[in-house]
Formats: sequence, C-alpha cells, structure tokens
Amino acid sequence: MKLKNLFRLGIMSASIAITLSAVAADSIYEIPLKDIDGKDASLKIYKGDVLLVVNVASHCGFTPQYAGLEALYKKYSAQGLVVCGFPCNQFGGQEPGTSADIKEFCTSKYNVTFPMFDKLEVNGKDRHPLYTVLAGTNSPFAGNIKWNFTKFLIGRDGKILNRFGSMTKPDSEEVTKAIEAALAAK
Repeated sequence: MKLKNLFRLGIMSASIAITLSAVAADSIYEIPLKDIDGKDASLKIYKGDVLLVVNVASHCGFTPQYAGLEALYKKYSAQGLVVCGFPCNQFGGQEPGTSADIKEFCTSKYNVTFPMFDKLEVNGKDRHPLYTVLAGTNSPFAGNIKWNFTKFLIGRDGKILNRFGSMTKPDSEEVTKAIEAALAAK
C-alpha cells in the first residue's frame, strides 16, 4: 500500500513539475526568437520595458503604419517603450520576402530603428509560441489574429495589457493613452 501511494505521489510530483515548467515556458521573456538577421534572440533584454508587439507586412494596405510605429518608438523609447516588429506572411502573402528583403524595405522606406524579428506565423498549427502566449486560449485577449498590424501592449511586468486591431493606428488616442498609462505604471 505504501508503495502505491509513493508511486502516486511520484506521478503527482512529476505532473506538477511538468505543469510548472509549462507555466515558466509561457513567460514572454523566455520564448526563443530569431532577430531579423537570423541570430538567436528573446524578449529578455526588454524585461522591465513596455512592449508593443506587432505582426507586420511590407505589402499590405496597413504597411504605412510602420511610420506611426517608428514615431511611437522615437517618442517613448527614452521612457521605456520598445516596439517589436514580427513579419508574417499569413495574410494574403503580403510579406513574401526574405529577412534581408524585409530589413532593407523597413530601413529604406520607413527608417525603422525599432527591433525587428524573423518572420513567423501568428495563427494555425505552426503558430509561434510567442503568439500562443499573446493570442492563445490562456491570453486575456485570446483569438486568432485577423490581419497584419495587430498590436499587443505588454506591461513592464510582462503581462498583456491590451490588443489593438489593424484598423487602430499606432498614433491613435486609444493606443497612445494605453502606452502612456503603461509607462507610468511602476
């Protein structure tokens, strides 16, 4: 009888350990990423900053939002805002290029200086783990990404504060007020 209980306890302990490691893996800062140059990266270096995570595309009707994203980054970066661009080709094939093509486009056309990352998928069976955290079932803003330039605001503590659709421009009052509130929170 004692052996059975020890066995059950062992299974329960293993189950708890697996659950705890899954929770730890969900930390937005621990998710493995690649930057636009293909180098290993994560959001860990931005821990304590406010993040605006955006799925971007170079050939989209919303592509001019790059200018607004860059303006936000320049305006608020000294206060701790980091805009993070994640190219995605899932919507109308509007980001077909290589990372080098994307980088060239963003810097030459929009003078983007905020961090850009490697192309990833935001929906479906190949959804990147970052977007599983941002939009998956356990997110406070769960639901598939509907189009390019969906924006997630992440607080200094790594918690998801808000989600803005493609139609909401980066320089809208709604976005800027949310960013200012997140920057003011300690």
